[in-house]
Order: sequence, then C-alpha cells, then structure tokens
Amino acid sequence: MSIQIEKVVLHKLIRKSDTEIELQLRDSMLDNQQAVVNLIVDINRIYNNKSKAYGLFKHDSLFEQSLKELKLGNQDFLNFSQESTKQLRNELAKYPFAEGGTVIFCQYRYLAVEYLIIAVLNSCLSMLVNDQLDITETQYLDIDHADIIARIDITEWETDANSKRYLTFLKGRVGRKVSDFFMDYLGASEGLDAKAQNKTLVKAVDEYCQEMQFDKQDKTNVRESVYNYCQTQLQAGEEIELRNLATELPTNDENNFIEFVKHNDYDLEETFPVDRSALRQLKKFSGSGGGLTLSFNSDLLGERIKWDPQTDSLVIKGVPPNLRDQLQRNSGSN
Repeated sequence: MSIQIEKVVLHKLIRKSDTEIELQLRDSMLDNQQAVVNLIVDINRIYNNKSKAYGLFKHDSLFEQSLKELKLGNQDFLNFSQESTKQLRNELAKYPFAEGGTVIFCQYRYLAVEYLIIAVLNSCLSMLVNDQLDITETQYLDIDHADIIARIDITEWETDANSKRYLTFLKGRVGRKVSDFFMDYLGASEGLDAKAQNKTLVKAVDEYCQEMQFDKQDKTNVRESVYNYCQTQLQAGEEIELRNLATELPTNDENNFIEFVKHNDYDLEETFPVDRSALRQLKKFSGSGGGLTLSFNSDLLGERIKWDPQTDSLVIKGVPPNLRDQLQRNSGSN
C-alpha cells in the first residue's frame, strides 16, 4: 500500500536575528509530481523510524480550531497552511536556537487513515558537477536529520474524543526544547507516555513471575518470550497488544497475565507503542553514576554476577578479556 497524497504545500522561515524570522509564503499548492511524492515518502519514512512523543489538543488550542475550520470547509488548505506558518513563526521567534527552515504541510491517506503531517526541514549546501564538469553549489533538504515533525491522525481525532495519542511528534536532538515550542504551537499537552507504559509492562511481567513462583530459568524464559514478542511487533511497525502478549506467558487455573494486570491496577493500555530502550530491561541490567557504568545480561545475575544487598556490592566472576587487559596494563604501570 502506498501513500495517497491529497494536498501538499511548503513555506519558508528565514531567521534574520535572535528575535526576527522572515516569512516566505507560497501562494499555490504543489502538484503531485514524482519529486513531491518522493519528498513526502521520505519524510514519512524518517518519521516512522524515530522516537516519538504522544499528545492531544488542549481545549483552547488555536491550531485545533483552525483544523476544525479546515475540515468544515470554511477555509482551504492553502490558507490554513499560511496562517499556521505565521503562528509557527511567532513561536519559533521565542527560541533563539531554532533556525527556521522549509515548512511542509501535507494531508494524505495511508491504509484508510487520514493524516496531516507538518515538518520543518533545514537546508544544506552541497557541490554539484554538471555535464560540462563545472562545479556549482546547490542546496538540498536535510530530511535524514529532521527533528521537527508532527503528525495528526485526523481519523482518530475525529472519531475518538477520549484518545490521548492522535497527535505525535519527534522528541528532537535538543531534547525538551523542540517538544516545548512545537507543543505550544499546536496548543497540545502530553498524552500517552509510551516509555512509562513499557516500563510498567516490564514491572508487571516480573511481578507476575513472582506471583506464579517461577524459578530462575522459567523467569528467564518468560522475559525472553516477552522481549521477542515486542521486538517482532516493533519490526513489523505494530504495537504491543496485551491480549496477544498474554498468550506468550504461562498460566494456571488461578492466574493468567490479563487478569493479573487488571487486578493489580497497573494502568496499562490495551495497546501501546513499543519503546526499545525501556524493553532492554527484559534482557539487561544497567546503570551509571559516580563515574561508574555497568551493563550485563540479566541471566548472569546469580551466576557469574552476584549482588550482596547488605554491602551493596557486586562480585563479578570472569572479567571480559578487553577489560582484563586494561586492568593488567594499568596494574603494571602502577
């Protein structure tokens, strides 16, 4: 299935000073020529491959009001994009780290779902060699390093008033700053916390194993099964579904994972996105602080690695060879 582009237009924001951003607005829509299609496909690909935060509109969101007017037919897409770009310019002007860029608005359908994606892309200089072997400078859109993108699932926004996840946006290379101004621009608040959901899932799995009184090997097998299921969902671009996940876990006449989750108020959604970093806890123990960083496979605990809670110490048997070499060299020099 391919993306079905319905409307696409771009504008430009040019930073002149710390407080001034010049606005360059296009006065017509773009045609769906192949270059435009390739641009949207690339933006969508990059967006899907990056970590995202989830949100919903606040009750006083100007952007949502403008989007409603668009859907009601009270304004056209070009005017909507122009006014929204002006609003974005006003928010960007508050943040001197934001350099502006090319703003893309695209309304498209994919798998019967309607989306609106908004991206701000930087431009980069490169060298171009023509047929006469002359070298000239050219500019290109740096799609691969895009970190200012938001996407609205219009279908979910229109059909599910209680949804906390129809709005998604990239977290960005500069952390919360990008999230902050994009949230302000959209008039949005944070919704579903995918990382927290994944961490809660790991906690629920471990406590379920304790409830079922699994031995160390059974617990390791359960962790492995959960991890493999989540990795499969991630690679397929699908979400974690608790009921499907529960079929991967052992049960008895008194306990099953779904009932265990309900009775213990874990506040897990029926479905939620996979967070790769949070799920590493199923395979590894890791931590850092005070100049020390440790990471090891969870199945080594109690075997090669033993923890004494009384002295708060770890005993490691079988130091990795490359670490041993460094220790030996340092010992010899001292």
